[in-house]
Amino acid sequence: MSYLQMHDITKQFHDGSKPAVMKFELEMNKGEIVSFLGPSGCGKTTTLRMIAGFERPSSGKITIENELICDNHFSLPPEKRGIGMVFQDYALFPHLSVIKNVMFGLHKWGGKEKKMRAEEVLEIVGLLDFADRYPHELSGGQQQRVALARAMAPNPRLILLDEPFSNLDVKLRERMRFELKQILYRAKMTAILVTHDQKDAFAVSDRVVVMNAGEIQQIAEPRSLYRCPKNCFVAEFLGKTNLLTGKLDADLKHVFTGIGKICLPVHTTQQEDQVMLSIRPEGCRIKSDGKFNGSVEGITYCGEYQEVLVRLNTQENNDQLMVIHAQVEENLQVGDTVYFDITPELVALVEAV
Repeated sequence: MSYLQMHDITKQFHDGSKPAVMKFELEMNKGEIVSFLGPSGCGKTTTLRMIAGFERPSSGKITIENELICDNHFSLPPEKRGIGMVFQDYALFPHLSVIKNVMFGLHKWGGKEKKMRAEEVLEIVGLLDFADRYPHELSGGQQQRVALARAMAPNPRLILLDEPFSNLDVKLRERMRFELKQILYRAKMTAILVTHDQKDAFAVSDRVVVMNAGEIQQIAEPRSLYRCPKNCFVAEFLGKTNLLTGKLDADLKHVFTGIGKICLPVHTTQQEDQVMLSIRPEGCRIKSDGKFNGSVEGITYCGEYQEVLVRLNTQENNDQLMVIHAQVEENLQVGDTVYFDITPELVALVEAV
C-alpha cells in the first residue's frame, strides 16, 4: 500500500483560466523523497498547497496512510494533517532563540518533553550548539536547518519544502543539497520538495515529477529522467540537448537522420517511422576517425569542458547545428572541422510535444 496517494487531482481557479493542475497522479512510499520540478507557473506550488491544506482540489482526492486528507467535498484542516512545512523564506521568529523556534510547534507536548524533542532534532540537523542563538546570528544555511528542525519536531507524516534553496548562494546551495538529503534520510522522513532547478531535484530526490502547464510530463528517478526523457520538453528542461528528426530503421535499433545513421541504446517498441531523437552534448565524443563531422561555429569554455557549436555536414542541407562537449585539452578554433562519434547511452527517442 502506498504511503501517500494523489488520484486525479485537478485545480481550477474561479477566474475561468485554464486549470492550474490537471489530472495529477502520484503514489509515494514511506521514507521517499520526491521533487516537483518545472518552470514558474507550471502548477507545482499549487499542488504542494493542496497537499498542505491551503487549497482544495476541484476534483480528485489525496490520502496519507489510507486516510482521506481531501477531495472536492472534504478538506482536513492543515493543522490536523500531520504535515510539516518549510517555507521559502524559512519564516523563523526573529525574537525567539533557535531552540524556542523549534519548540514553537510543539503545543501539545509537556515542557520537559518539548525541550528534549527540540534538542533531539537540533542534534539531527547539527545545530544543538546553536540552540541559544537568534536567527540573525545564523548563516542562510543554518537558518534553513532551523526551519527544517522545526518542521520535523512534531514527528510529521510528511514534510513539504517550497523552493528551500532559492535564498542561498551557489556554494552554500551545493552543500545544503547534500546536507538536506542526509538529514531527511537520517530522520527517516517522507518529503516533497518544490523547485525550478534541475540540480536541486537531482541531488535530493529519489524520484522527480516534471511538470509543465499544470500537467505531469514524466515521473522517474533522476538518472532515468536525464538519459531517457519522455518528450522534447523534459529533454530540454533538464539540460542542453540536441533534437534531430529521422526515420526508424526496420531493426528498431537505428535511426536514419540527415547526418547519418544513429544507434539507439536499446531496441524500441515504437511503431511510427518518423521519430525524434534527443542527444546530450556529452554523448558526442571527438575522435579523429569519428563517424560524424562538421565545422566549428563557436566555442564556450566551461571549466571542466568546452562547449562546441558545430554546423554539421548533412545529406540534406547545412543548417543543422549541434552542441557537443570537448575536453579542455582539445585545441579547437572556429572554422575547424571536427569528427565525432555519438554514444548510444545518451541518445533517446522523444515525443515531439
